Amino acid sequence: MRERSLPRPLGYAGIRVQEDCPATDRGGVIPRGSFSNFRLLNGALAVRTAAMTSYQSECVYGGGAVLAEGPVWDEVSQRYYWIDIERGRICRFDPRSRSNQEWILGIRLGFAVLTESGDLLAGTQDGLLRFSCENGQATPYANPEPDLPNNRFNDGKCDPQGRLWGGTMSIDESETKGTLYRIGSASDISPQHGPVSISNGLAWSSDSRRMYYIDSPTRRVDAFDYDPEKGSISHHRTAFELAEGMGYPDGMTIDAEDNVWVALWEGWGVGCFDPRSGEMLAKVEVPVARVTSCCFGGPELKDLMITTASRDLSEAERVQQPEAGGLFIARPGVTGTPSIRFKG
Repeated sequence: MRERSLPRPLGYAGIRVQEDCPATDRGGVIPRGSFSNFRLLNGALAVRTAAMTSYQSECVYGGGAVLAEGPVWDEVSQRYYWIDIERGRICRFDPRSRSNQEWILGIRLGFAVLTESGDLLAGTQDGLLRFSCENGQATPYANPEPDLPNNRFNDGKCDPQGRLWGGTMSIDESETKGTLYRIGSASDISPQHGPVSISNGLAWSSDSRRMYYIDSPTRRVDAFDYDPEKGSISHHRTAFELAEGMGYPDGMTIDAEDNVWVALWEGWGVGCFDPRSGEMLAKVEVPVARVTSCCFGGPELKDLMITTASRDLSEAERVQQPEAGGLFIARPGVTGTPSIRFKG
């Protein structure tokens, strides 16, 4: 298997190298919680036997969110936007002062993306709405599922051409109730993939020819061929699948080298994978089990912002994970890709 090394982290010190792991062939036993293991599409098990680089993260805001999600870097204000799904909060975090502003919408949110108009477009339980942080006004935009009141939008992100892709899910997490939509404008909304269960992470390759997508219960990161002119997807296949014990893939971002960084729900961190081979390259350690999403930010796009959740933790788990629901930053020594604004 091809060897790949990542640069040492700049700042946020605490690099740890895990020693070589025993090789596992087809049908071998996978140690539970071993993050150097993963499953490929053909069913074969592949284990990275080279030293695995592990990066540490720092809690920069202990906000105690129930379900923090959807971080987005705004290069204009040099701040991160993020949401707390269950509390219906849109938040804006300043990494320099480590201060946080919030706006309570009073409805379950799934995402909030930047727009070229300067406001936000948010996915909610009641469809899409535009929100201005300047005056606190929320304006209904569109609702592709008015007949499904028990569904809500979950993760969403803009493609390189500025179209929004957002997926829905059942509030009670029932299987196969959701759909992945492409939104070009309020009058241009079309289903692209489904049914899905918990629509989550999205990312596009640097040449805009491949789209990566996560439906969390499958434990997979899937790939599609992507037509950037038409905004269409085809040739659905599995890029790689997480092994038992690694947690579930949640939110996702991509770096300038086309490696994906996947938040690991019940996995205590963020895994970096080469989606072309399925190889796991590195892991960012987070002292919280339920890691939800991540994005690159900072002036040079070298900071990896990570969101986490405190939902459904027992009292004992809350004691063990006092920073659950907080925001974390790591510097894994790679450059990320900018957040794309909605053009509609």
